[in-house]
Amino acid sequence: MQMEDKKSFCSSVNLVPSYFAVFLAAVVLYIVSCAPGVLWQDSGIYQYRIWHNEIESKLGLALSHPLYHIIGIGVKYIPLGEVAYRINLISAVAGAFTVANLFLLLRLWLKRILPALIAAVTLALSHTMWLHAVTAESYSLYTALLLAELVMLVQYVNTKRMVFLYFLAFFNGLAIANHMLASLAFVCYLVFLITLLIKKQINLRHFGIIAGLWLIGAAPYEFLIIKNIIKTGDITTTLASALFGERWRGDVLNTSISARLVKENLILMAYNFPTPNIVFFFIGLYGLKKVSLSNSFTKVLLALLVLFFVFAFRYTIKDRFTFFMPFYCLAAVFIGVGIHIFFNLYPRKLYTIVIFAFAFLPLAAYKFVPIIAEKAKINLGIKRTIPYRNEYIWFLQPWKTCYNGPELFANDVFNTVEKNAVIYADTTTVPSLLYVQEVKKKRGDVKIISSYGSSKGSPEFNEQTLTKLLAEGAVYVVLPIEGYCPAYLLKDYDFIKTGPIYRVVDRQ
Repeated sequence: MQMEDKKSFCSSVNLVPSYFAVFLAAVVLYIVSCAPGVLWQDSGIYQYRIWHNEIESKLGLALSHPLYHIIGIGVKYIPLGEVAYRINLISAVAGAFTVANLFLLLRLWLKRILPALIAAVTLALSHTMWLHAVTAESYSLYTALLLAELVMLVQYVNTKRMVFLYFLAFFNGLAIANHMLASLAFVCYLVFLITLLIKKQINLRHFGIIAGLWLIGAAPYEFLIIKNIIKTGDITTTLASALFGERWRGDVLNTSISARLVKENLILMAYNFPTPNIVFFFIGLYGLKKVSLSNSFTKVLLALLVLFFVFAFRYTIKDRFTFFMPFYCLAAVFIGVGIHIFFNLYPRKLYTIVIFAFAFLPLAAYKFVPIIAEKAKINLGIKRTIPYRNEYIWFLQPWKTCYNGPELFANDVFNTVEKNAVIYADTTTVPSLLYVQEVKKKRGDVKIISSYGSSKGSPEFNEQTLTKLLAEGAVYVVLPIEGYCPAYLLKDYDFIKTGPIYRVVDRQ
C-alpha cells in the first residue's frame, strides 16, 4: 500500500469511532424524547397505514412515501414495546443518522472535528429536526439520505472514484422513494453529472450505471406509478398524483408571496436556530469559495441551498415548516464552514468554549418560549384546539417524552359514547380512535368514520343515510366546525357537547 493510500485508509478508520459516537449521542437524545405511542394527524395516519400494511396513500402518490412505510412494516413485526412506539423510533434512528452524516460530511471536507461537532449539535437541537425525529414522519429519513448523498459527493470530489457517484445515485433514488423533496436534489445532481459527461470526466457507461442504480433505489415509487398507470390507463393523472398528490398542485406551484408568509417563515427559521451561532451561516456562505473542494462542488451546495429555501419559503401548505428541513441541513453545513473559518482566524480556546456553549441555547428557548407564548396568548394560527393537547407545548416544544394525549383522547371518547355509536372524525383525530380500537381492542361496537379510514363494517355515512343512522342510535362528530365536519351536518343539524366530542341532534 502506497503512503498516500495508507494515510487515507488510517484517516477513514479514525473517522469510524467519532461517527458512531455522534450517532449514539443523537440516538439517545431522540429515543429519550421520543413519543411513546399513537399520534395526531399525519403521524397517526402513518402509524395506521403501517398497521394495515398500506404502501400507497389514499391522498395521492406523492403522499405515499413507500420506502418509509416499507421500513415501518418491517419494524412493526419486531417484538419490542408497543407498535406505535416502534414506528416512532424509525424517525429517531433516521434523525440520528442525519446528525451523524452531517458530522461525517464536515469532517471529510474540513478535516477538523470541532466545527463538525458544533454543527452536528446545532442541527440535532434545531426545532423542526428534533420534532420530526421523535414522531412518526418521513422527513428525518429523507434528511439522512440527503446528507449521505453529500458525503458521497465530497468523497467523489476528493478521490474522483466512480463508486462514490454510484452510491450518490443510489441514495438519491432511495430518497425519491421516500419523499418527492428529493427531486430538487436530483435536478442538481443531474446537471452536475451532465457537466462531468461533457468534460469527459465520466463516460456513457458510467452514466448508464449511475442511472441504473438510481432506478433501483427509486424502485418502490416507480412500482406505485407503473401500477397506477396500468390500473387507470391515465398517464397524465398518475404523474400529476406522483408530483402533487390529489389536491396540492396549487401549493406546490405557488409563486405568490404575502407579507404574512414572509413574517411567519422568518419566525420559523429563527426558532430553529435561536443562538448567536447563526451568524456563522453567513460567514460560511461568504467564505465558501475559500474552503470549497472545487468550483462544481460549490455550485451544487449553493444550488441545493437556494432550491430548498425557495421551495419551502413560497410553499403555502399549512404545515410548510416541515419542508424547511432540507434547508436547515444545508444551513447547518454552512454554519460548520463558518465556524471553521472563524477558528482559522481566531484560534483561541475561550472562543471555542463560548461557541460550543451557544450551540445548546435552543434547549432554554424550547423550555421557556411555549410558556411565555401561552401566557401572552400569542396566536399560533391554529384553527382548533384538541382535548389533551396544549397547542403551545405541542407545536413549540420538540421533545415528546411521555406524551400520550391521543390515546387519552380516544379512551375518553370510548368511555363517553353509547353502545353501537357512530363517530365522524377528522383526519387529525381519527388515527388515535382507530388505533385504540384496533390495536388496543377497545370498543369494537363503535363505528368510526372519516374521509381517510373507517372501522371495519362501518355504515355508509352521507346526507341520505344520516336520518336512518340517527333513528337507530347515537351519532357524534369530533368537532362541528368547517373543514373538520361535513357541510351538510353544519347546515341542517345541531350539536350537543358530550365529553370530548359532540352529539348530532335534529335542529329544533
